[in-house]
Amino acid sequence: RCLVNKRDLVGKIASDARLTRTQATRALDAFLEGIQASLVRGDRVTISGFGTFGVSHRKARRVRNPQSGRAIEVAAKRVPRFAPGVELKSALERK
Repeated sequence: RCLVNKRDLVGKIASDARLTRTQATRALDAFLEGIQASLVRGDRVTISGFGTFGVSHRKARRVRNPQSGRAIEVAAKRVPRFAPGVELKSALERK
């Protein structure tokens, strides 16, 4: 298994788009900040062919600590979600 991190992505962007690593870093940071800002506002972000980022609301619930068996109250919260697009799903199935 191979792990791809931000540094690897910056290198790929710089190479493919013929940018410096600094320019590629700024581009990737702007892209990620844009997605984050949209999700914070409660908007969905759809990247055609890739997928959709959104926010789901998880209700408050009661869970059990597996070690002690005691019940714990977990507060409601907003969580990020990602749904892959058709092209991404197809690409994964071909591999």
